[in-house]
Amino acid sequence: MREILEKLAQGKISIDEAEKALKIHAIEDVANIARLDVGREVRRGVPEIILAEGKSRDDLVRICERMLERNGRVIVSRANDEQLAELREKFGANHVRRFPHARSLVVRGSGYRAVETGGRVGIITAGTVDLAVAEEAAMVAEEMGCQTFLEADAGAAGIHRLTEPLSRMIQNDVDSLIVVAGREGALPTVVAGLVDIPLIAVPASSGYGYGGGGEAALMAMLQACSLGLAVVNIDSGIAAGVVAAQIANRVARARKNHA
Repeated sequence: MREILEKLAQGKISIDEAEKALKIHAIEDVANIARLDVGREVRRGVPEIILAEGKSRDDLVRICERMLERNGRVIVSRANDEQLAELREKFGANHVRRFPHARSLVVRGSGYRAVETGGRVGIITAGTVDLAVAEEAAMVAEEMGCQTFLEADAGAAGIHRLTEPLSRMIQNDVDSLIVVAGREGALPTVVAGLVDIPLIAVPASSGYGYGGGGEAALMAMLQACSLGLAVVNIDSGIAAGVVAAQIANRVARARKNHA
């Protein structure tokens, strides 16, 4: 990257040529196993996240080593028990933060320093079974610099359970809100009708029977009559976390600019 910038400063390449070279530089091969987008966080504010599913333990470790070397941090989602144990042993428990329900973890190098943006993201789940999806969302939002507030088991089947968690979200003045629900997926519609906060709904695959696996929840959320509600795919906690954090971070920047 330094070489590209030096050539630009010396007039040896044009701005367009430098831009193209930087984009090419941002994609890095790992022994023909994976192409890592190491520049994504600088370019978009969204970190690269390594999906562990389907990867051998050796390949996963090599990918993580390269990400850690280049970025000082690596985020791994949906790892099995063997992969989690391998990564903890390889990188040391002191450098690994694990999200047990989500089967995900974050590895940070000794010199890595997280940047806090001031963004605030709230997360509410309909049931405790939805915590795996909620933890994915919390993980990525926190790694994008946000403070997160998680409230579980506030499903619409007992509407009284929603009062206190939702009140705490308002008291904490969250900038965006993620609501995770399975079965009939009613909770996001209810919440969206009560608050003026941008809301990302996540259908969870916790339901069973007819319309199970999150399909009924997804259809219900897409048909929601409450406005101000967006929907991501089934169990897509990471996608919801990214959108919520991007909203929260822009709000946080606006707060700072007007302070």
